[in-house]
Amino acid sequence: MAHAKPTPAPDGATGVLVLADGTIVRGRGFGAEGEAVGEIVFNTAMSGYQEVMTDPSYARQVIAFTFPHIGNVGANHEDVEADNPWALGAIVRQDVTEPSNFRAAQTFDAWMRSNGRIGLSGVDTRALTRRIRTQGAPNGVIAHRADGNFDLDALLERARAWPGLEGMDLAKEVSCRQMYRWAGGRWKLGEGYGEGEGGEDRPHVVAIDYGSKRNIFRNLADAGARVTVLPATASFEEVMAHAPDGLFLSNGPGDPAATGEYAVPVIRRLLETRLPLFGICLGHQLLGLAVGARTVKMHQGHRGANHPVKRLADGRVEITSMNHGFAVEADSLPENARATHISLFDGSLCGLELTDRPAFSVQYHPEASPGPQDSAYLFAKFVQALGAGR
Repeated sequence: MAHAKPTPAPDGATGVLVLADGTIVRGRGFGAEGEAVGEIVFNTAMSGYQEVMTDPSYARQVIAFTFPHIGNVGANHEDVEADNPWALGAIVRQDVTEPSNFRAAQTFDAWMRSNGRIGLSGVDTRALTRRIRTQGAPNGVIAHRADGNFDLDALLERARAWPGLEGMDLAKEVSCRQMYRWAGGRWKLGEGYGEGEGGEDRPHVVAIDYGSKRNIFRNLADAGARVTVLPATASFEEVMAHAPDGLFLSNGPGDPAATGEYAVPVIRRLLETRLPLFGICLGHQLLGLAVGARTVKMHQGHRGANHPVKRLADGRVEITSMNHGFAVEADSLPENARATHISLFDGSLCGLELTDRPAFSVQYHPEASPGPQDSAYLFAKFVQALGAGR
């Protein structure tokens, strides 16, 4: 089987990335040995790599970090958004060094290895990013072997055989398996995560978990809500049995149209209750589908902590954290939905609200982790609406 000409292998190359078009990128493996197949994407954040790797929205994806110095602050037990990393692997420019941070509990290399995740260093991530920007996010296999020996034909065959994220429902894989009550507030230096105040006098949010980040629930609690979390497949009856004051649709991975097959009918019925509803990322896309809009796979997606978004109501620009490969098509919104935010990178829809009921959503991540907090006001806006409706 013919291959594209391999890139020059650095000294001690023990890792390789094989793309479905035959491109071979060699580097130095770190973390766990093995191989994994998925979509190759890039993230432009300059910090927060541990939070990025544990974001469930990255399920079945390998992340190429554009910032060259990844791993320099090590890893700890607090800066995580889920119990385990959901991203399959990390591709970085510089070799991972010993950490230089007082909060570090272990090296990034050891953390990746202990969690079964593959790393590849010594890669020209600028060239890889340009390739993704011009040709789209490719399917590929990342592999690491201590002896540096790989069956490139087999890896290429595996990359070509993987069907890709379009049409793939991953929410069921990353969602919680049973209901739980959220406890815990936002992190503070020297104090860790607060216990949060979940008193029964607080407005009650029922959140549907399609692959949620923990910091979303921390922000809801910090804004004054108590939160009950339900699995992605929760029925309308199961949601309403908890007597919610408001409803939340979380972020998550995969194709929203595939997840929507079971989620959208539930969301449509929830909208009929006219309870306040807030969606983020995949939750935004599912809300769009529920009111009759369309979603589309993006060419390269938006992933990073520096994405400018324009708020249409007053022209204010918010710098936001993003992680998505699908988007709601603005021209498909029905008459009872209007755009509230747009990306200043490509004009794509980044927020919507309904005009006939208290429901709104954003494509980006106002909870950050990592990223700026320009949009944190949205949690207060939502929780205030809960109080008004009680």
